[in-house]
Amino acid sequence: MLRGVAYGAKETFTLLLTRPQYCNLGLILPSVGTGVAHRFLIRSIYTTDTKSGEENEKTIEGLHRLAVDIKKIRRLKEWVLLQDVAYVKEVTDILQEMGADEAAVANILERCPEAILHTPAEINSQKALWQLVCQNEKQLIKLIEQFPESFFTTECHENQKANILFLQELGLKNNIITRFLTSAPSIFLNPVEKNKEVIETLQRNYLSLGGSEANMKIWILKLLSQNPFILLNTSTAIQESLEFLQKNDFTDHEVLQLLSKLKGFIFQLTSSTMQESMLFSKNIFKCSDQELKQLVLKCPALLYYSVPVLEERFEGLLKEGVSVAQIRETPSVLELTTQIVQYRIKKLSALGHDIRSGTLESLSGTKKDFEVSYGKIQSKEERPIFNPVAPTRIKD
Repeated sequence: MLRGVAYGAKETFTLLLTRPQYCNLGLILPSVGTGVAHRFLIRSIYTTDTKSGEENEKTIEGLHRLAVDIKKIRRLKEWVLLQDVAYVKEVTDILQEMGADEAAVANILERCPEAILHTPAEINSQKALWQLVCQNEKQLIKLIEQFPESFFTTECHENQKANILFLQELGLKNNIITRFLTSAPSIFLNPVEKNKEVIETLQRNYLSLGGSEANMKIWILKLLSQNPFILLNTSTAIQESLEFLQKNDFTDHEVLQLLSKLKGFIFQLTSSTMQESMLFSKNIFKCSDQELKQLVLKCPALLYYSVPVLEERFEGLLKEGVSVAQIRETPSVLELTTQIVQYRIKKLSALGHDIRSGTLESLSGTKKDFEVSYGKIQSKEERPIFNPVAPTRIKD
């Protein structure tokens, strides 16, 4: 439903710097980016044990033999080259045993040079872990080539394994779990008990909102597949979000509807931000509480996006000559960025279609939806006003 929505709001986070403490970082926020968090942690672990600004010549020689772009590493992650101990040959051997050729190895180490700081034992353990969900080594090495930083997140090995087994027990297919490992590795760093608690909270609330026992498993698995970062929330945050909706007179059925449409992103919001967004929309549309509720159900973006984002999108539409009444009739247009709106209006205008008259249905929707609408308008504009194959009547 929501397009272009990141997995979380921008927030700050505190990361403790020692290796034993790393596994206790229950929540690495998705808004930070798992790759960023991993690079920060790995760098923090190793940079305390370097020479005084001198590069490790053995490391340089090993990478040079592999045709790795050392200048690129110096520019982006020079700290890797300063470590006293590195395992260039050992890491290379393991990757090649899995089927990676020299070019693939060089590409992996250029993108994730910190891989050479992991011991062979750590990498083999990670290999065994990912093989729990990969069909074969061919698939595994392909994933490593695409997502090297995710694979070389070797910390909290026991947590990772326990969480993989837990997700399998829940009924998630292995291809979904591999997607989580590559795109959301931070969820596996939590103690499995914490992730179980979140799932139990979701299950309990689903049933209390009127969901059936028979459909609960499907609902949970769909929600997780859409947004695995739900697991980074706390049970308290989930409870508070649901209570906010109920206090604003959304029925149990409507709450479930919103949860599905928002794909669980609602749990990353606070009651205050949701309240501010709803109040902003109410003032703009000059509507009653009941009318606002119906607009939110029609377009959950009114609840999800912050006031500055909504304000920017409203202003962008108004500058294009769109009226508030038109936006109220098709609020889903607010799910689009101002840039996308401007691009689509320009394309429609080139066909002679004026979006200031009529509805905004042709403007809203996904890229595919827009292309369909655009195609229909284009065909209509190009259609001849007479039938060229009809017989011409000639007077006698």
